[in-house]
Amino acid sequence: MRVTHWITALCFLALLVSGAEIVISHPRFYWGETGNDLTPTLFKLPIPASRKLVPSGYGYVLPDQNGWSRYLHFQSAWIAVLTGLLYIISGFVTGHFRKNLFPDRGDRSWRAFSMAIASHLRFARPSETEAWSYNLLQRLAYMFVIFVLFPLVIWTGLAMSPAFVSAIPAAVNVLGGQQSARTLHFFVSLALVLFLLVHVGMVWFAGFWSRMRAMITGRVASAEMERT
Repeated sequence: MRVTHWITALCFLALLVSGAEIVISHPRFYWGETGNDLTPTLFKLPIPASRKLVPSGYGYVLPDQNGWSRYLHFQSAWIAVLTGLLYIISGFVTGHFRKNLFPDRGDRSWRAFSMAIASHLRFARPSETEAWSYNLLQRLAYMFVIFVLFPLVIWTGLAMSPAFVSAIPAAVNVLGGQQSARTLHFFVSLALVLFLLVHVGMVWFAGFWSRMRAMITGRVASAEMERT
């Protein structure tokens, strides 16, 4: 679990940087199958572009980094996909999902859900018991990211690949076209970035250095073990 976590973290960082560079090359989004400089946009980002032919409203263009960013994006994506498959298989085989992520009977109630929300909104350092286990809200968030957002970001990413679409046309037709897939890919990526920010924030509130040590070594300091 720890190895796949950190490989995924590195891949996500590479995808985030390279994805931002790709967006800068054409910060306009469309819906349907086609979209170009002369096509009406669904929306556009208020940032300068890195290509002269892309109308952005700015009198200058940014350096074009589209070449290396696409190579890095594709390579990081495939490493993340393979790592994710390993994580999913390992999670089911070892019982990680059943033990730590799937809500148990005690969590399947409105009271448990409301208590989980209250524990997050108070912005206070959690107790040792709370810090070393997942409440219902955390379980639902992780399940949503693992089984909804990650599959969606992979699907929409593949739907922008001409080779993949030529082999499986239905993969992009269901989404409404390649430009629709690009737009959905952008929003799903934003949702993952939001999760990352909340995730890091929760680690900070729970005790950054102790949690980082546990995430790297798999061990907890003896003083913390005594308190738990």
